[in-house]
Amino acid sequence: MRIVDIIPTTVTVPLEAPIRHSNGAHWGRFVRTIVEVKTDDGLSGWGEMGGGGESAEAAFRSLKNYLVGHNPFHLEALRWKISNPTASLYNNRTQLHAAIEFACLDLIGKKLGVSVSELLGGRLRDQVPFAAYLFSRYPNGSVGGEETPEEMVKQASELAARCGFQSLKLKCGVFPPDHDIEVYQALASVFPGHRLRLDPNCAWSVEEAIRVGKAIEHLRNDYFEDPTFGLEGMRRVRHFVRIPTATNTVVVNFEQLASCIRTEAVDVILLDTTFWGGLRQAYKAAQVCETFQWGVSVHSSGELGIQLATMLHLGAVLPNLVFAADAHYHHLTDDILAGGKLPYRNGAIDVPTGPGLGVEVNRERLARYAELYKELGGYPYDRDPHRPEWFSVQPESRFATPRR
Repeated sequence: MRIVDIIPTTVTVPLEAPIRHSNGAHWGRFVRTIVEVKTDDGLSGWGEMGGGGESAEAAFRSLKNYLVGHNPFHLEALRWKISNPTASLYNNRTQLHAAIEFACLDLIGKKLGVSVSELLGGRLRDQVPFAAYLFSRYPNGSVGGEETPEEMVKQASELAARCGFQSLKLKCGVFPPDHDIEVYQALASVFPGHRLRLDPNCAWSVEEAIRVGKAIEHLRNDYFEDPTFGLEGMRRVRHFVRIPTATNTVVVNFEQLASCIRTEAVDVILLDTTFWGGLRQAYKAAQVCETFQWGVSVHSSGELGIQLATMLHLGAVLPNLVFAADAHYHHLTDDILAGGKLPYRNGAIDVPTGPGLGVEVNRERLARYAELYKELGGYPYDRDPHRPEWFSVQPESRFATPRR
């Protein structure tokens, strides 16, 4: 089996409402690049990467010179071809490699007739639990518009009823810290049996993060995610606050993981199959964490169904998955998969059992959302469409009075 073609397609899939975060907003849709890798025996494997447009598609097309004729089974050679240290120094291809590796694992599984989780050693669970990801959202008709504690509790209640979530994750950092504390405490009061986690996307100084952590450390917390930036900042917060800290921003490669373990900077490593450069790299990191008794969870970077499948296969095989996974998936209105979105049952999603990733792309949906991207275009992740003059440049700029 040899690779004969790589076909990237940028799509945009609508969200129920625009979601806000400390660095900007998702403007009512996700933009993703879907990658089809074809082989000489007629198989197609599918990958996915965040972002898109001509530059992203051109980057994938440029890899044809490296990969046409390559055997998809040779995954270590693939990694070195695309993202060896010298190449990565000048041209970071980590996320490009992740998408291609997803597709190659899909191809290997299809060729052998086994699922990706079987290739990784066999699943330990058939469903992966997820947390409800709660955002302040801009209105979209009758949906969205949440800012107040009462509005955020309503969003959580609707998601818990619809999907059965037992864990709640609050994305904060859009409003002043005291506002976020109030929302978080309201969630804890209304959902006393649920696990909680707070994520301001590194928006706060160390001192502000310690103050917030002290205010919530008595609650039923899973972890305090990226309250400040940098391994040293996270280490200082961990020293003062009695909540496990977690990160997906400052530990996303093995050098950083080694430093984190040596300095005991962060408690829980959030493994993202894209940010780590592929499903296998995230799995390797989880094995290192297991050796040192470090906690892990599966991180979400705004996935459609292909990347979600990689998250499910990863979660299925990890013995040290002690926290519900993250997912933006419930905010999507549709997916590019055959059969549409994968369903939640009791707060979890079933791990696909078919060969490879176990999901297939519906080409009509792919074409429809590719046309929608051409119509709407992309958007800058770090900008807010309702605050065009606002930039996330210093902590003080993030603590404006909440917009009503």
